[in-house]
Amino acid sequence: MDTPDPSTLDAARMTRAQRAALPLSAEVAQALAEQHGVCIRPLAMRRIDTTTGRVEVVPVPCGSTRQDHCPSCAEKARRLRMAQCREGWHLDTEPTTGRTKPTEEHKELIAARADLLAAYTECKTHGDDLTCEQITESIADLDKELRALGVRGRLTPLDTPPKPLKRSTRRRHDAPDLPRRPIERRTLGQVFAGRYRPSTFLTLTLESYGRVDAHGAALDPDHYDYRQAARDAIHFPALLDRFWQNTRRCVGWDVQYFGTIEPQQRGAPHFHAALRGTIPRAELRAITAATYHQVWWPAHDQPIYHGDHVPVWNTRAKTFTDPDTGAPLPTWEQACQELTEPAHVVRFGTQVHVKGILGGTEEAGRHVGYLTKYLAKSMGQAAGLNEHATDAHRDHARRLHAELQVTPCSPRCAVWLLYGIQPKGARYSMTPGRCKGKAHQSEHLGIAGRRVLVSRKWSNKSLDDHRADRAEFVRQLLDATGIQPSHGVQDGPYRWERTAPTDPDIPPRPVLLLHALAERQRWKAEYTAAQLAANGAPPGDRSAIDDQAA
Repeated sequence: MDTPDPSTLDAARMTRAQRAALPLSAEVAQALAEQHGVCIRPLAMRRIDTTTGRVEVVPVPCGSTRQDHCPSCAEKARRLRMAQCREGWHLDTEPTTGRTKPTEEHKELIAARADLLAAYTECKTHGDDLTCEQITESIADLDKELRALGVRGRLTPLDTPPKPLKRSTRRRHDAPDLPRRPIERRTLGQVFAGRYRPSTFLTLTLESYGRVDAHGAALDPDHYDYRQAARDAIHFPALLDRFWQNTRRCVGWDVQYFGTIEPQQRGAPHFHAALRGTIPRAELRAITAATYHQVWWPAHDQPIYHGDHVPVWNTRAKTFTDPDTGAPLPTWEQACQELTEPAHVVRFGTQVHVKGILGGTEEAGRHVGYLTKYLAKSMGQAAGLNEHATDAHRDHARRLHAELQVTPCSPRCAVWLLYGIQPKGARYSMTPGRCKGKAHQSEHLGIAGRRVLVSRKWSNKSLDDHRADRAEFVRQLLDATGIQPSHGVQDGPYRWERTAPTDPDIPPRPVLLLHALAERQRWKAEYTAAQLAANGAPPGDRSAIDDQAA
């Protein structure tokens, strides 16, 4: 059946099937929003101008980083990460920020807090609970004042927390030793020939769990080590932390990095990183081979409880008990006290890719794009688990997910109850074997942490800082060309409120999309006019803009 030509539609002569084939108004608005880079899932927020008292409901972008949720917001977030990576990779000056000195008001508040802390300790020794409660409230008020004055860091708690159980830091006998050099207070790499300061692109992978085909599916699923694959995926971020510690201790300077965690087709995570400066390939390979992470958790090889035969919550004792004997299960702390060896050891594989990159080259830009290539996709999508996946690949992913379902993801995971151990913070709302952590969800493949890992001194800016820099650039361009934006500095300040679905003044989503589209087109017209004015082009001449974009 042919779809009628939209220019000659006559609803009276159309059949029901033809009318059903026509696009809905909401679909047209969404398609137009995607074309102009507008969020397709805007949130309705109430904006109140505190100067004039004007109240209006405006669309606010959802801020999703997933392309299947909102392509416009995901692409915007990906480009922001590209800017963050590009700005810090090939710096030639130290990105250090001087810390402000404490003021007299800071010192007075800390001195008053010290006196109250000493009084609290004395009152607690004598059992004066009423005075202790009053002192606690006073210290809480002081802490709020300190935070309001910009004091960062951890404040001394009133009650000293119990010291955690420490494990031996002696290296394993099966791991090679690494040299340890004093760390210099620098983040820049070495300069070669007086003018070249190259940087590094690094790729780290995990070891093999069995042979796989071209699509990442196990050739022999019965002998593929899914248990080790699941545990390595869950503890991969901790292994990366250990790698950067070893790297800095070995090379002797504060190595900075921008890295992304992505899945391979077999479902195992691997790590791409941009390093500022250069490190010899042989040294990086030696550090990788000597890096490991020991998981000091109770043994969790074979579940004790299955199906409906699971521990039950005792409301009187406020603990989980055995369903047959009624005996309370051991707590997490009790189970960890008896450990003599780690439950699992994570190591990198033998494949280590190291490449030197010069700043300002086409190759550097290409690698920045490669680092952020899959950030807008979920782990499953990045691993190739889409509509084109083979049956063997889907079965491979199901087996890995089944193993992740019985692998604890943290000390607070409810899966520990299947192994006869109460997790940290056990409560009645826990369902044995059912954890809501992302590591157990099929689309995450056991990788529950952050996808992007950035060192503190990479650019000395957060994502909000980079976002503010981009807005400030546009604002300065508009001011320099004398163009007044639709919402100038004289507007506001604003106070924002969340809206409820039942509020009568909330417009439907198509209306929000149309408002967002109108606002985007207005912004684009103002920015284009500013660019034309800055380039000296007459109004309506877009050749200068096209040349600049090229």
